Amino acid sequence: MKAVRGYEEKDPAVSRHLTSGYPRFVIHPFAKQLAEELGKESVFKGRKIWLTSSARIAQELGDFVRRSEAGKKPGSGIHVFDDDGLHGVAHMDKPELALQAKLYLQHVGGFLSSREAEDHLVRLGLKRSVHAEKAFAGDPDAQVRRTLRPLLPGANPEDIFLTNSGMNAFFAAFRSVSELQAKRERTIWIQLGWLYLDTIAILKKFTGPASNYLEVSNPLNLQALKQIFAEKGPQIAGVVTELPTNPLIQTPDVAVLSALCREHGAKLILDPSVNSAFSVNVLAHSDLLICSLTKYTASDGDVMAGVVVINPATDDAAELRRRVANFREPLYVRDLTRLAAQIGETEEVVGKIQASTPQVAAFLEKHKKVKEVYWALRPESRANYLAIARTPQSVGGVISFTLRGPLEAFYDPLRLAKGPSFGMKTTLICPFMYLAHYDLVSTPEGQAELKAHGLEPDLLRLCIGTEPVDQIIAALAEALG
Repeated sequence: MKAVRGYEEKDPAVSRHLTSGYPRFVIHPFAKQLAEELGKESVFKGRKIWLTSSARIAQELGDFVRRSEAGKKPGSGIHVFDDDGLHGVAHMDKPELALQAKLYLQHVGGFLSSREAEDHLVRLGLKRSVHAEKAFAGDPDAQVRRTLRPLLPGANPEDIFLTNSGMNAFFAAFRSVSELQAKRERTIWIQLGWLYLDTIAILKKFTGPASNYLEVSNPLNLQALKQIFAEKGPQIAGVVTELPTNPLIQTPDVAVLSALCREHGAKLILDPSVNSAFSVNVLAHSDLLICSLTKYTASDGDVMAGVVVINPATDDAAELRRRVANFREPLYVRDLTRLAAQIGETEEVVGKIQASTPQVAAFLEKHKKVKEVYWALRPESRANYLAIARTPQSVGGVISFTLRGPLEAFYDPLRLAKGPSFGMKTTLICPFMYLAHYDLVSTPEGQAELKAHGLEPDLLRLCIGTEPVDQIIAALAEALG
């Protein structure tokens, strides 16, 4: 926990050991090396360089930073560039500008792929060859779509858009709906439940005036949502929720939620990333389904990917297809090939994970040192979850829990891999609120906000892997004492 806090507080004693990390939060070493090489060119001297996934993202990043800096002196010297196929933005090396740019790329999934960066390093003679890895021998796009299509009943090939990350999938869907609905003077967005941090950030930052962002903190309280629709229905652009939510693993009544949105002309974006589309069947309830393929389908933990799926039965399906095609960032070809090499294992991986999850949940629920356990079949939303589950055993792999004793006493000696992702073959655990919302964990005001949402700062998120379940339980039992 000392290292977790040190990382969040940017303590050099911790950060100097962190050579790589989750790619939307920690710039990949290959991208850093490329930026350093570009920095040798005279036009980039003394500037901070950000490498982006496309020319469009570079232009939008430049525009975003200019708007953020509007009226401030001295000028930021923003330069959008294309250098032999490398796209990006350079600006005066000022910390506040760098933070704005990094957060933008983090939120929208706009960083250059590490595999594309590696290819550029080879092209420039800075790296001898690319890293050897198992790749799919056939058509990778066809393989990924062939695996996903059975999970998306009714969807046509033109309804499925692969993206370079789950966050880019959400941003493309959100932006497509926002621009479509704005023409109808619908600008209000509703967040249902406590969602993943970058989803919340996009809703807060890109909906315009603060009055356009509304939140119903308890996703089971659809009466509160109905009240908002009764008051503001003609102004509502869309509703966003996760099935189940992250990290409290709560599931609203999706049928009621879907009917409410359709009655009032609001678009419903559903995100089943926590347990994956292999576990829940929700396309028919949504207008757009988005999902991170980084989780479960890339179970080796070495690919960032996502998908947007248009429900072909939704109003405006054709227009939404056109807009999503324009706004999404496609997967880089080598990332697609690597995803295709893994995605065929997903059913087996998910099956192993889901066989272990109930056993681990039962162990935690019975342990005297565990206070609360949150998972897909927690009684308060069990029926709602089972209504969308593909089978009664389709429970996903994420369990959150809180302790009766101090966090360090359990977390520090725990012999499980510690990290912020999930849906991998490797079991992972992390103090989720520290990594996702340290600004809230570390202040009295923030802690009050978390409490109001039913969240404890010391909540742990455990993501079950494919190891034998008795090994997972033994590691937890040892640390709990």
